[in-house]
Amino acid sequence: MQDHFELNDDEFTSQFRNATLDAKLFDHEAHLRLAWIYINKDGLDRAIDKTTHQLKKFVETLGASNKYNETITVAAIKAVYHFWLKSNTKTFQAFILENPRLKNNFKELLVAHYDIDIFSSEIAKSSFLEPTLLPFD
Repeated sequence: MQDHFELNDDEFTSQFRNATLDAKLFDHEAHLRLAWIYINKDGLDRAIDKTTHQLKKFVETLGASNKYNETITVAAIKAVYHFWLKSNTKTFQAFILENPRLKNNFKELLVAHYDIDIFSSEIAKSSFLEPTLLPFD
């Protein structure tokens, strides 16, 4: 399998939840897709809970817990939610085409919200830091 889009949403979330998804398929776009699916099914707060819990389990299974970053994970979900509120799309593929900044300029998008480097901060890795410059809402 070459791409996470080869899996339907249920297969994708099931494999991710069970930590059986091929790690090569879980790229940045797949992370955004997971957020989009959970937001659609469960709303923002539950999407955050599910994604953070399952992502911690997923990276632990891979032996890569040190790569997990709580702030980036939650901020990504909140960013997806921000654009989701303005969208009428019915599929993630249409959503990401409508909002390419999420995929192509993600780091710059987050930098606009923080006056610290959340990508390397140990505090940001272990707990969610609220934006200091621009709220996600």
